[in-house]
Amino acid sequence: MIWLVGNKGMLGTELARLFESLAIPFVGTDRELSILDMAALRAFAHGKGISWIINCAAYTAVDKAEDEVELCTALNVQGPENLARLAREIGARLLHISTDYVFSGTPILDQGVPRPYREDDPTGPTGVYGKTKREGEERVLSLSQDNIILRTAWLYGQHGNNFVFTMLRLMKERERIGVVADQRGSPTWAYDLSQAILSLINLNTVKPLSGIYHYTNEGETTWYDFAREIFRLGREQGLLARDCEISPLTTDQYPTKARRPAYSVLSKEKIKSLGVAIPHWQDSLARFMSQLAGA
Repeated sequence: MIWLVGNKGMLGTELARLFESLAIPFVGTDRELSILDMAALRAFAHGKGISWIINCAAYTAVDKAEDEVELCTALNVQGPENLARLAREIGARLLHISTDYVFSGTPILDQGVPRPYREDDPTGPTGVYGKTKREGEERVLSLSQDNIILRTAWLYGQHGNNFVFTMLRLMKERERIGVVADQRGSPTWAYDLSQAILSLINLNTVKPLSGIYHYTNEGETTWYDFAREIFRLGREQGLLARDCEISPLTTDQYPTKARRPAYSVLSKEKIKSLGVAIPHWQDSLARFMSQLAGA
């Protein structure tokens, strides 16, 4: 039995759909069961035969985190620690979702060229959100080295707020928009990430896996070029009825309370060595936009 924590969020919804489609036994909880209430967590888990806990729950409001340090810390540090402690008590494994924000965003150079962050590269989060996510990782692994941390980045999907929906809305409302062009990363479709999570769980039946893994879609881009591709596909798929001028901005021209990573491309070599297939971000975005158009 799999326990899906945060089953109503962007990733949790995709995982629930996937498990239902494959008739995989699971139970799901969201805000009705607080990950900060250890007694309630124990009571819920009792007698269910849970072998895996997948934690998709987190505080993800990057800018608000700078003002809500206590709440962010509780949800991103204490919550995962509680789930890891419970997993150890009931003999289950925990797969905990983390983020590119655990890195500083300053690229590591290989012969003068930025290279993707590897799982064992030094972390260096700069804001409250990234710092709490990194501490959460450390707590999870300190309770059991058998647990799995899966870092991802630039996530979008059918449910919840994300960059794709924001761009489509702005492109419908305005004749011109500006988008940051000096931050690089890899857009990731939540559907693809859910498939990767299931692959990791299934692979554990063959060979025990543990520790930190990275997963994003293949390729890299900027927010500006990501927006341009959303616009191109939006027009092609009939989601946008008119043109919108998209202009590149620098990070300094679009200030935010929490500093965004200038570079957050994650290396996927470790997870690919297990045979996990990873689509290119442009292919996945095209499939996602096609689904939106057909909805």
